[in-house]
Amino acid sequence: MTSQSQGIQQLLQAEKRAKDKLEEAKKRKGRRLKQAKEEAIAEIDHYRLQKEKEFRNKQMNVTGSQGNLSAQIEEQTTETIRNLTSSYQKNKESTLKRLLNIIYEVKPEIHPNFKYAA
Repeated sequence: MTSQSQGIQQLLQAEKRAKDKLEEAKKRKGRRLKQAKEEAIAEIDHYRLQKEKEFRNKQMNVTGSQGNLSAQIEEQTTETIRNLTSSYQKNKESTLKRLLNIIYEVKPEIHPNFKYAA
């Protein structure tokens, strides 16, 4: 009987060891999954930050070129206004004289369609 009970004890101990190993394996697997999840989250965050940085750089390049375009248009507009003002100042006097000469020189004449009734 003692050999049977000793055999049962050995089976129970082996079963307990197997159960402990199984629990330990489940714990290791849980830790590995948790670690893998944390690493994946860190990798995703790193990738997101990298892509956001690239996006901001591209956005700055586009915005910067638009800013240069705005400055260029502003410069052209200022130059055009300066040229028009200069042309106005230069031609103002002669244009005014021509207009006044046309107004002052009145030549009374009868219109060709007018019929003289006598």
